[in-house]
Amino acid sequence: MYITITPQKLGANYSQSSGDFVRYLEKENEGRSDNELEHFFNQYEDHIKTERVVSEIDSNTSKLKKIEPKFYSITVNPSKRELEHLESTSQDLKRYTRELMKDYVKAFKREINGKPVSVDDIKYFAKIEHSRSFKGTDREVIENQPIASRIMVLQNEKNAIKHGYKQGDIEQINKRIAKLEQDAPHQQNGKRIVQGMQKGGEQSHIHIIVSRKDQSNSVSLSPGSKYRSSEVEMNGKKVQRGFDRDKFFSAAEKTFDKTFSYERNYVELYTSRRDFVKDPKRYYSNLMVLPNPQRVAAFKMMRETGLPLPPHIPTNQIQLAYKVFNALKRGVGLAVKSSSISY
Repeated sequence: MYITITPQKLGANYSQSSGDFVRYLEKENEGRSDNELEHFFNQYEDHIKTERVVSEIDSNTSKLKKIEPKFYSITVNPSKRELEHLESTSQDLKRYTRELMKDYVKAFKREINGKPVSVDDIKYFAKIEHSRSFKGTDREVIENQPIASRIMVLQNEKNAIKHGYKQGDIEQINKRIAKLEQDAPHQQNGKRIVQGMQKGGEQSHIHIIVSRKDQSNSVSLSPGSKYRSSEVEMNGKKVQRGFDRDKFFSAAEKTFDKTFSYERNYVELYTSRRDFVKDPKRYYSNLMVLPNPQRVAAFKMMRETGLPLPPHIPTNQIQLAYKVFNALKRGVGLAVKSSSISY
């Protein structure tokens, strides 16, 4: 489970309207029949029209400045293993979203009218999507880049020959390009993976657009990095304010596990992925003492997500293994980055 929270920004300022973002989320509905459409929904309603989403988000921005986010985008990306556990993907993810947003409000360290923030205090709309494309930051695209660069050089050479700027054998260049395409380390359906290519397999995920202001349009609720959970002094007393992201991410996993009776492996835990970045020694030590079936499953999942492992794991030489693992960690920063730990 990977969750990102992003303020929608346009150039130097934050987006003044949610229109472009909401329309972007409608892209997957293009060309679909009515019974195939995925509609916006909120905590209590289904089949919400796009125009209403834009109208309600855009009108709920009282006293916010141009330099302040008007809304946040929360993207929830279940893993392949989590998605395979679901029975009815769209309905299950919709049900999960409504439970997840209860966890979201509980992560705020503040009150509205003397009560903790509740799910009825926030204004949000969500949508399920089922496809995803490779981004430039994906490991497969990055590791294919050397091949892509060499192909681009050859393509430029072909163009120069076609336009008479130089001489050469276009047929031979085509053969070299074809060979490079085959040599690319990451392929999908026999083709080199490139940025923008649609990913294969189950790719369902959740997009949530949540207003910065509460339902009354009077209270600001920001999950942004500048508003992390912290202690402030008010009226001579120290009180907790802000948004506890660690609490939210951990609760999101527990809610998924409870809702769908899912048995989460150690390497799937948010706290474990955080340790991988911040305290790899603890991460590796905990990995080593897992029961054998869980450890085997953990290694399998790590390989599937692109995290390399030493050829053998020295169980009685933790310190040595830790050094090897730490060296590997430096080479997989981008794979870890996708977990959205480092806000």
